[in-house]
Formats: sequence, structure tokens, C-alpha cells
Amino acid sequence: MKYFIIFIVLASLGSIIYGFSIHEEQINLGNKFIGLGTVGIFLLAMPLFLYKESKGKKMKDYMLTEENIRKMRGEEVEKPENQ
Repeated sequence: MKYFIIFIVLASLGSIIYGFSIHEEQINLGNKFIGLGTVGIFLLAMPLFLYKESKGKKMKDYMLTEENIRKMRGEEVEKPENQ
């Protein structure tokens, strides 16, 4: 998965650079390459990267809840007893 994401990013950057290099000669075709490269980065590579990196992590640890605010302040966190 890691190498697939790197491949998408490199291909997208190559497409953007190629689009800018032929932009003066063929404006329509250059814009298409630039657009495809941008779509590749933001709609393919970024979501795949975020999915890969966030797998196995608890989202509750990153949310601003009352419990996490107390932890940041250094207060004791009261745990409810399950009885």
C-alpha cells in the first residue's frame, strides 16, 4: 500500500510538471494533465494515505471531550463504576 501511494504521488506530480511544460504549446492538453495530476493527489493519494495512517487508532483519543480536557488540565478523571 505504501509503494502504491508513493507511485500515485509521483505520477501525479509528473503529470502536473508535464502539463506545465506543454501548456504553452497545447493549452487544452496541458490543462488536462495539470487537472489529472491534481485529482490524483487530492482524491486518490491523500485519502489512501489518511486511511493507511489512521488504521488501528482510536478516534476518541483525538476528539476534544470533557474527559480529554480534564486529562490536559492534569485533573483526576472519574471513571464510572459498572455495577
